[in-house]
Amino acid sequence: MGDRIDAVSDRELGRDNSSAAMGSSNQPFAEVSTEAYFRAAVAILSTPPDAAEPDISATLLKRYYGLEGSIVVLSSEVERTAAVSLSDGRQLILKTSARREAINSFRFQSSALAALQGQGFAAPKVIRTSGGALMFEVEGISGYLQTRLEGVSLHKEIPTPDLLFRTGIALGRLDLALAQVKPPAAYRPILWHVGCWSRLMELEEYLPAGSVAKCVKTAMAEYMSFVEPQIKSLDWQVTHNDPSPFNIIVADQSLGFIDFGDGCCSPRIQDLAIAASHVVTDPTLPLGGADHLISGYAAVAPLSALEAKLLVGLIRARQSALILINYWRSSLFPADAQYIKKNVARAERGLAILAPLSTASGEAAVLAATARPSP
Repeated sequence: MGDRIDAVSDRELGRDNSSAAMGSSNQPFAEVSTEAYFRAAVAILSTPPDAAEPDISATLLKRYYGLEGSIVVLSSEVERTAAVSLSDGRQLILKTSARREAINSFRFQSSALAALQGQGFAAPKVIRTSGGALMFEVEGISGYLQTRLEGVSLHKEIPTPDLLFRTGIALGRLDLALAQVKPPAAYRPILWHVGCWSRLMELEEYLPAGSVAKCVKTAMAEYMSFVEPQIKSLDWQVTHNDPSPFNIIVADQSLGFIDFGDGCCSPRIQDLAIAASHVVTDPTLPLGGADHLISGYAAVAPLSALEAKLLVGLIRARQSALILINYWRSSLFPADAQYIKKNVARAERGLAILAPLSTASGEAAVLAATARPSP
């Protein structure tokens, strides 16, 4: 795959792009579905993650924030993420990277987070530098500092109907809030973006033979023939683009969202499709258990007729995208395969559960879920 990546210019990548096109039905999809966008996104995830350098993190923390504390580097796939414990008990997260593309990613993340406080869900708060900036750039290193959410990640909790319903409500509130946010770099290259999905079957060779490959091929064929032609007619806005159980925090009184690194401008319903794709676990339920999450989301952000019609196809395509990308990246970075593939088994099981649904039965199940009362 790496041999087929072409160099693309800053202009083609939209490195200084803004959210000016959001709200248009055609322009957003046109920007993120080009060959240049896809190749740039592939190149980013083909690069090994930044090495952990806690000494540099400590230096940056002192220089830009006047803070000192103990630092522990956490697992991450692209940027360097460090947990910071201050002497006064505060727990922070410092994100840094030496990559050029990280500058736009951090601009997006810090700007989006700065606008998401007090919205009916929890999100990290950006800590401004001593000079009042949302992030810093120095000598090839960029980054930003944020608070650390207290709680337990959703993947460690039992996914009861009530918890999934509350998760859906929180996610709906997040998307309503993100609809008002206009951060920079909303169109930077991201392989997880829906605009890349029609090209992901290039990675088919990395899949294990058998039922997984068959389910992925079928789901992606459905996406390209039925879903993708209608994508441009959906409502587009800034989305989180990765509300997985690892990025949703359950606290006593609220739910919160972390890791906005894949955030971008995409169809609003994309966040629901992604979150739902991770909770399809019960073959005895119409949507495998995602029904309760969809119900909660629709309670605060009602689905349009087109969103209800395309949702199951988007869920299956997202599960397939996760399987394709992570098998490919595991082959590139075998030492990190366990971390990279942490969500793959869940996606494979969920895709198998949803595979028997026809377009009509999937739409009917979604409409039934939106009409479901709270648990």
